[in-house]
Amino acid sequence: MFVVLDDRSTVAGGYVACFEREGIAATAVDPSEFFEWFELINDSDVAVIEGFLLGTVSARRQISARIRSRCRAPLIGLIEARALSETLELFSLGFDDVLAKPFHVREILARSGAIRRRMQITDECVDVGGIRIFFDGRDPIVNGDVLPLPRRERRILECLVLSRNTRITKTQIFNRVYGIFNDEIHENVIESHISRLRKRLKQKLGYDPIDSQRFLGYRLKDFAIDEVLQTAHAPPTSLTQGPDALMPPSIMRDEENIDGSLRSNDYERLGNVCPV
Repeated sequence: MFVVLDDRSTVAGGYVACFEREGIAATAVDPSEFFEWFELINDSDVAVIEGFLLGTVSARRQISARIRSRCRAPLIGLIEARALSETLELFSLGFDDVLAKPFHVREILARSGAIRRRMQITDECVDVGGIRIFFDGRDPIVNGDVLPLPRRERRILECLVLSRNTRITKTQIFNRVYGIFNDEIHENVIESHISRLRKRLKQKLGYDPIDSQRFLGYRLKDFAIDEVLQTAHAPPTSLTQGPDALMPPSIMRDEENIDGSLRSNDYERLGNVCPV
């Protein structure tokens, strides 16, 4: 999600609309309310922000300093026309880049991606199990062929790669794809997106590359292998010894809806331990 700040609300709204047309979450924040807003959001929400775009803002120095004190996201200045003095001033305030009109949202994505790579926040592309994922708006390459994806599904695939070291929940994916202030759409829409994404990837790969666990979240299976290896080398406990030692680690089949209700085999398992 990108955060846009500009003293002119109509201009800020125009920037947000351009992002939304490209399927990128963005929100406009009134510069006069920024400090209060930035204090209220928690660290997990700050981590979702992919970049700050500052246009005509009277408090540029104070706002840029506050952003830098808490967040490493790219800070990009948007100016009306190329002007050396204004460009140099923004760089002296700690801005990572400066763009003059006209510019395209994809250019902002490419520039913010380059900044994140220089800061070692992300890579230009990542290869996972036959899938090459880019972070500049390009479609992924699956088994050597470009796989055209709807914008939301492409963003979800990027989220799964960016969160490669841990599972990512439905809420976290929703915040990245739709923004942290979107109250018009329910987060359950993510389940539909992931279901369609799985089908598209399975057609190309021959298997479902997305691993899901109830209440824990989603993860690409190449990264989920690490969890299996860690479990295999974990020290024995009371749950892995005794009469139940040979019991399979899970008796539940994988489901696309990881937050669903109890299934039939859940009740069978409950019946074995809690007969009523």
